[in-house]
Amino acid sequence: MLCILTPALADANNGNWQTARRWAAMLAGRFQVHLIKSWPTGDLQLDRCAGLIALHARRSAGSIAAWAQTFPARPLVVTLTGTDLYRDIHQDRAAQESLQFAQRLIVLQEQGPLELSGQLRAKCRVIFQSTSARQRLPKTSRYLRVVMVGHLRDEKWPQVLFEASRLIRPDERIRIDHIGNALDPQLAELAARTARQCPHYRWLGGLDHAKVRGHIQRAHLLVHTSRMEGGAHVIMEATRSGTPVLASRVPGNVGMLGHDYLGYFEPGDAAQLVQRLRGAVPGTDLGASWLVALQAQCDARAHLFEPAREQTALLDLMNEFNWICT
Repeated sequence: MLCILTPALADANNGNWQTARRWAAMLAGRFQVHLIKSWPTGDLQLDRCAGLIALHARRSAGSIAAWAQTFPARPLVVTLTGTDLYRDIHQDRAAQESLQFAQRLIVLQEQGPLELSGQLRAKCRVIFQSTSARQRLPKTSRYLRVVMVGHLRDEKWPQVLFEASRLIRPDERIRIDHIGNALDPQLAELAARTARQCPHYRWLGGLDHAKVRGHIQRAHLLVHTSRMEGGAHVIMEATRSGTPVLASRVPGNVGMLGHDYLGYFEPGDAAQLVQRLRGAVPGTDLGASWLVALQAQCDARAHLFEPAREQTALLDLMNEFNWICT
């Protein structure tokens, strides 16, 4: 039996949950996999658990410590999120202890190991997340269709998109759809106010996953404004759907798209984001050629996010352990 511990289950509909669910399916051929929210849990026979994969060093810290103290010789893998890598492991003692307890660490993009010291880096593995490929859909030529996907919380920095929307005139043929639940009431109010004042911006709230992917497929560009990111699902979903990305130049995004990617803007720079959007409006030679260049770069990275590649990486990691029980 293998347990995957995630602080977010299906009701959260976020990246942690999507990762946990996908990994459970990928490992099911070898293990009986259980998704749990904390450890110990009364739902399982504790001594039958062969190993634990925990998502989030800080939020899962109590469960990680309890496992390590109960089963010090059994496999313990800790997966680091964006807030782990780029904030918590540098200032939160519980998150730091999780790194020490772990026998292996997982990061979700190729820049992640750079945040770790040499000793910790040695037990770190990069596993790119994956998603199915989607058919490329024709894009409208009437305007530039832009989508941003991410729950409204500070780490995603939606204020950058709000400011960019205010800098764009309604007659500029740029249409922005913003998808995400209102996790922060103040950001929700800002989103609603922006929608009232900017007719080219729509906040659609939370949508189910199939509808989100449909919006991504129909867009010319996915915008990703995060201030910190561990490895964004929406970037790989866009890449695997034939939709190029405009992303803040933060390590988590660079680790997904590569150093030489053309579609970055500086973190927090709404004016530069607007400049990039204006340069991509259909009907101009510059817009057409630039979108083609971005698409080619995304196509070159798409193989990193194939499900078979992620499953192989997970199984390779599991094979590094001598299992006490299965």
